[in-house]
Amino acid sequence: MEKPKPKPKGLLIDLDGTLYHGRHRIEGADLLIERLKELQIPFLYVTNNSSRTPEQVAAHLMEMGIPALPEEVCTSSLAAAKYIAEKSPGAKVAMLGEEGLREALLSAGLNIVEQSPEYVIQGIDRSFHYEKLTRAVGWIQEGAVSILTNPDLQLPSDTGLMPGAGSLGAAIEAASGVKPTVIGKPSSILMKFASDRLGLAPEDTYVIGDNIRTDIAAGAHAGCKTVLVMTGITTDLNMEAHMEATGVTPDFICRDLSEVINLLCS
Repeated sequence: MEKPKPKPKGLLIDLDGTLYHGRHRIEGADLLIERLKELQIPFLYVTNNSSRTPEQVAAHLMEMGIPALPEEVCTSSLAAAKYIAEKSPGAKVAMLGEEGLREALLSAGLNIVEQSPEYVIQGIDRSFHYEKLTRAVGWIQEGAVSILTNPDLQLPSDTGLMPGAGSLGAAIEAASGVKPTVIGKPSSILMKFASDRLGLAPEDTYVIGDNIRTDIAAGAHAGCKTVLVMTGITTDLNMEAHMEATGVTPDFICRDLSEVINLLCS
């Protein structure tokens, strides 16, 4: 008997490796989004990238022919800012990051300071240097709460892989002796933030992604159904190792985005 097709009420969709590689659209990405809009299935683009604003993420997608609006974008910066604002409205925050993080913090009503912060929040910071490391460690040792937007150790760029936010966070953690609260994937915090934005319970929400260790693990930790698409990080050769390392098995596995469309939209 054929397994019944899933009926998601909403989707949380990864970006790099799922819809595009760098500046190149993955085949079927535009068709998937167009089909979701036709069927009026709500969705959000969910990314660990903390450097870009939602407007910049949407513009990047549009440049590749993938329909996108800023309000359809959830970043680790937005989730981190809301996380802090809910715990400490108007808190004093020291930031190590870029434009996307700064705008998210200010929009959440938080105060970015250079002295005596209540929180130290760190994302990707391509102007990171030893003095910033020293200040961050000092603040955390004095009692500031350490927040890491996302734990990605490497970041794709036009010239190859470069150190990601997680690499900088590892230095701060090693020097301070304090583990940060991680907001982005594989933490469930970003996924719960996104499902709340859709107004849906996690169990009614499906996560689509190419990486078992981040996308699929985060979805599973949040209580979402998960759809692994074999267009990026996960391959036939490493899939078993990734599942064993995370203890997570995707609910559905699709070879490409046309299979995703067939699974969820037909």
